[in-house]
Amino acid sequence: MRKIRYASDFALPICLKICHHPVMSLPPSIFNDVLGPVMRGPSSSHSAAANRIARIARNLVGERVCKLIANYDPNGSLVTTHKDQGTDLGLYSGILGWEPHDARLPTYPQALEDAGIEVVVNYVSYDAPHPNFYRLEIIGESGTSYFLDATSTGGGMIELQAIDGIPLGGVGDLHVSLFWLDVQPEPAEYEESNTFLEAEAATWLPGQDGSGLLRFDSREIPTDEELDKLGQALGSTRHRVLHAVLPILSRKNLTVPFARCGEMQQHSEFSDRPLWESAACYEAARGGITQADVLERMKALAKIMADAVADGLKGTEYEDRILPAQSPGFTQAEKEGRLIPADINNRIIRYVSALMEMKSSMGIIVAAPTAGSCGAMPGAVLAIADALGANEDERAKALLVAGLIGVFITRDASFAAEEGGCMAECGSGSAMAAAAIVHLAGGNTDRQLAAASSALQNCFGMVCDPIANRVEAPCLGKNVMAASNALSCANMALAGYQHLIPFDEVVVAMNKVAHQIPRELRCTNLGGLSITPTADKIAADLAAKPCNCKSSCKG
Repeated sequence: MRKIRYASDFALPICLKICHHPVMSLPPSIFNDVLGPVMRGPSSSHSAAANRIARIARNLVGERVCKLIANYDPNGSLVTTHKDQGTDLGLYSGILGWEPHDARLPTYPQALEDAGIEVVVNYVSYDAPHPNFYRLEIIGESGTSYFLDATSTGGGMIELQAIDGIPLGGVGDLHVSLFWLDVQPEPAEYEESNTFLEAEAATWLPGQDGSGLLRFDSREIPTDEELDKLGQALGSTRHRVLHAVLPILSRKNLTVPFARCGEMQQHSEFSDRPLWESAACYEAARGGITQADVLERMKALAKIMADAVADGLKGTEYEDRILPAQSPGFTQAEKEGRLIPADINNRIIRYVSALMEMKSSMGIIVAAPTAGSCGAMPGAVLAIADALGANEDERAKALLVAGLIGVFITRDASFAAEEGGCMAECGSGSAMAAAAIVHLAGGNTDRQLAAASSALQNCFGMVCDPIANRVEAPCLGKNVMAASNALSCANMALAGYQHLIPFDEVVVAMNKVAHQIPRELRCTNLGGLSITPTADKIAADLAAKPCNCKSSCKG
């Protein structure tokens, strides 16, 4: 039987400084950082990121997991998001080895029990350096225990911080082979025996008393035989491979043609190119793939988004949610002539609502750029694409435009509501959508960037105050507002309205505003609508519902 324990007086040592590895300075990827992951659950920062962290933790143990202990700092966000925003869903599905889009995700309680995995959750004050800081202890069937520190940085992205207190680094875009050693080896010891991992990728991670970890990063997964051979030559006590969890892998000597919007505009090769071509070129360079591969990957994501809209409009159900399915009723009201005529904008409302309802019913969605804002950009872009009769290629190209705008945002700001409120999520989605809509309408690169700049300017200061800590309300309204803002800004840009501030400067200003928003208004359930009397009552009613997870969990 699983057990979930909560405590407030549990003490643990902690590496207080966020530990960065050189791979973390790599440029963002459209498919890693902006459009994705493909997932189920209410929150990419909490559901998908927790899943990725836990899958790496499962690799770290290297044997059957018997116990998972999650230690959350009460000063961060994970105490309130553990159950209500799907951190439990992600963490436990990941420790079972499931991916974020697995259809079995809602069944994790029984699966944990069947697997004999005990779960303990501690509330521990240890001055965590980030709101989404995970400190996990994982115990295997042999009794060996491992500590993994990691951070969710927004949109499903993660940073690995430490293993057993040894600074690690990495974002899950390479396979990491680790060898436990009592002393630091000489390069000759592994260069002669290593025929499968690049010696130049070797990094010594020092621990205590001269011991440490020898780390190799690779795009390919080495075989057990290869690992055993190298481990014996090194005299390693054990070795593990932490498998990559991101779709686009990194590589040695990685370069991209530009990092920011201004650099692209000044680049002789890209100054006159359509923005979607610049995006395809950028992502091909980032991922070591062809531009044709980039376009095909985007077509696949576009289909997932379109399928989510279609399924959402049919009506969705899920017990643990605040709002019922409302998009079918909106469709019916429009058919009956009960709405103010506004074909394009009403189509946007339908699509955005359908996507948000799919998210809230555990359907498959694309976090674009996050799950909490999964309706704004895809809903607006697909609605306009359908209204204009855009074909498959044009949809994919529009999404590439949106993806590149997202790259520019994440380069100097963040998609995480814990860092920038809803401005970081819906505001970013609105800017991405505005540029993509201008592309669909035939506008040039300058007009696309103007629309993105205006849309993001209009979203400064949006707070994140989810009612009852569910990612439903006022999230739905903010997604609709962001999508409608995108349409308005696209038309204004097409008409020649002046945006005044270059996009790069808007992003930097956005990041400064993010740091000025009080913590209480950044997805903590401590301010705004989340603390109104009615919100408290909704939360109490949800908490009073029988919990079906067959455990002593908080819910």
